[in-house]
Amino acid sequence: MQDTHQALPSATLMSGSDYRESLRRYRPLVYVDGRRIESVVDAPELQPGINALAVTYDFALDADKAPLMTAHQSTRASVVNRMLHIDESAGDLLNKLEAVRLLCKETGCAQRYLAHDALNAIHQVSARIDDARGSSEHRARFAAYLTHVQDRDLSLGIAMTDAKGDRSKRPHQQANADSYLHIVERNGRGIVISGAKAIVTGAPYMHELLVMPCRNMGPEDADFAVCCALPVDAEGVTIVSRAAGRPGEKPEHGQPLFSRRYGQATAVVLFDRVFVPWERVFYAGDWQHSGALTYNYATHHRHSCIAARAGFGDLLIGAGALICEANGFDPGAESNLRDSMVELITIVEGFFACGVAASVYSRADDVSGSFMPDPVFANVGKLLLATKIYDMHRLAHEVSGGLIVALPGPDEDHNPATAASLADVLRANPDVPYEKRIEVARFMEDLTASYQAGWYSVISLHGGGSPAAMKQEIWRTYPVGEKVALVERLLDRGLVDDPVRPISRNRQPGRCCDSGCSPPGQALMVPLPGRASRASD
Repeated sequence: MQDTHQALPSATLMSGSDYRESLRRYRPLVYVDGRRIESVVDAPELQPGINALAVTYDFALDADKAPLMTAHQSTRASVVNRMLHIDESAGDLLNKLEAVRLLCKETGCAQRYLAHDALNAIHQVSARIDDARGSSEHRARFAAYLTHVQDRDLSLGIAMTDAKGDRSKRPHQQANADSYLHIVERNGRGIVISGAKAIVTGAPYMHELLVMPCRNMGPEDADFAVCCALPVDAEGVTIVSRAAGRPGEKPEHGQPLFSRRYGQATAVVLFDRVFVPWERVFYAGDWQHSGALTYNYATHHRHSCIAARAGFGDLLIGAGALICEANGFDPGAESNLRDSMVELITIVEGFFACGVAASVYSRADDVSGSFMPDPVFANVGKLLLATKIYDMHRLAHEVSGGLIVALPGPDEDHNPATAASLADVLRANPDVPYEKRIEVARFMEDLTASYQAGWYSVISLHGGGSPAAMKQEIWRTYPVGEKVALVERLLDRGLVDDPVRPISRNRQPGRCCDSGCSPPGQALMVPLPGRASRASD
């Protein structure tokens, strides 16, 4: 099926340069390492993160990549950046999966896909609230905001995870109410919010923040059940951020080969009586819907995380094969290297396959009509990557040998007293110059044995929820009851005559819809031009 969506009207898509320049229109209050950042776009500490976001803009304008990096939003008959698209089919989810992988194999983590996940979740919950109330107010308010974001091609920071305080207590029970973001005032113009949000990805170099609850709420927690949007430089907002990439390293000669270019900042965002007008409030006090919003976001985000870490896996696979060659080995001829490389490939493509399955077995949301990844496959894939990220690093180390931790410091390459001797003794494959071998080794060190590498491991483990949360969701949604019924049928009788007992309650098996993955009029998976299969990549 030929893709024709580029003939449709398009939102104003920015380039990477446009994005950088757009940041000058904002004046957020940002601190990095105890120092106030006067101009985010000019701060060296944040450049790797800004570079990563810029790729999401440039790829959408690349003629070869645009069919994947943009999407047709049929409700508006417009082409938008895929990172801001509401999914309308299983094909859309497949395209998003491939788009995020493409971005992250370039940048390590493109970050902007979190906006896609949050927008889709809010879209679904807005429809849910209106359906419960018999109104259209929340749908209309979100649709207006979505148009604003898509037409301006904005980047959004997701302020979801609260500081949480005492984890054994609910929001309204905290000694310090600001442990959770909450409403402190309502008036005819809007709401006033205070509190803290932790782990806000890319906060300093976003245009706006989307505030969302991070857990199920009860009636006593109504003031903590709030979802809204505000500019990153709204009065009363303070961003306390980590540097992007690897901070504290000398700029001369020794900059890390990958994370000097791309990185990711995370921030704690403090809200001190921040005003939000009603048109930017998607709900306030609707505690009954916080669980649904959290669940929807988590499912979308875990699906996206699968693709993000598959992109990172592509970097490890490529670097692993190169360092084998630089060390003088052909992995195809050395069984120990081949086995490690195949195990690395199996891990990466195994959890990515779960993302594909979550897309193929996706279903239209009952109320909003947008598509939701299958929760079992999305959670299984995310659980695999969260726990296997450490095996990915181990396997990369196995094929690399010990050189990546025994490397001389980068400045020795420029030391006339040692450079020539090191070049003689540290060459392996005679066809690979010393400096090229060392460059690949330092690239692998940057990915797997550096400050940044450890940080990626932790965020892979906990980003999008802890493994415990994913295990709980897998058990909650997996059709164990259908498997129990199968065995009981083969035994000719059940163990207990109780059709609603807990172990057999969930009987809905995962399956595709009756009409297939892509009924007429729905988006098909978009292949990249010149790429017949992954094997030719």
